Amino acid sequence: MNLYRADLHLHSVLSPCGDLEMSPSHIVARAVEEHLDLIAITDHNTTLHGPVVRQLAAEHGIYVLFGAEVTTSEEVHCVCLFDTEEQRVDFQEYIERTIQRIPNNVDYYGYQLVVDAEENVVDEVDYLLISTTTQSIYEVQAKVASLGGLFIPAHIDRPKFSISSQLGFVPPDLKYDALEVSRYSSPSAMLRANPFVTHKRFVRSSDAHFIGDIAKQTTGFWMERLDFENVRRALHGTHGCDLEVLNY
Repeated sequence: MNLYRADLHLHSVLSPCGDLEMSPSHIVARAVEEHLDLIAITDHNTTLHGPVVRQLAAEHGIYVLFGAEVTTSEEVHCVCLFDTEEQRVDFQEYIERTIQRIPNNVDYYGYQLVVDAEENVVDEVDYLLISTTTQSIYEVQAKVASLGGLFIPAHIDRPKFSISSQLGFVPPDLKYDALEVSRYSSPSAMLRANPFVTHKRFVRSSDAHFIGDIAKQTTGFWMERLDFENVRRALHGTHGCDLEVLNY
């Protein structure tokens, strides 16, 4: 098995809370500096920056997962990850159908810019991407599963926008591939707070909104090779693949 260093929760300038420096090319450059092998672009309720980041990262041997941090109707943030362009497009259409279309106030929330590989702004999303969708956490999970993606409730230790803050606990019947804890907590702490968690698989990611935060927290993936199926196996701890929380 090989150890691959991963940061699976990154925001770009497309997220209104993302710094303007978080362009696709800057994100990839920072990932190279930090010796990351695997990253995921998880902007709020959109997957649009996934393809250009994958294109740029491929030149450096970094594997990019398409993703989004979806806000459910309960205001729970969930990281949803995919491998193929077909999956990404289908999920993007699903989000666009279900998100509440509140106009974005740029002066208050920030810009939501789509940027190409050469740093050119090619589009701007005019509705607020941090709005909630109309879909429950169960509905979002079911959609991700139907596409063959990966579903990870985000930063479950946070006092807002987490499964713990919004629901009060991790539902035992919720089907997820892993749970994400932030750099401010640990898997052991979350198990003490949620003793009835049945699927004890945890990742930690940076949730970076600024360039300097990329790779502040990473997860090691022990896998035979760097591909989506092995990522799934590592998340589930099957076929000899496994996870290791890294603190550097």
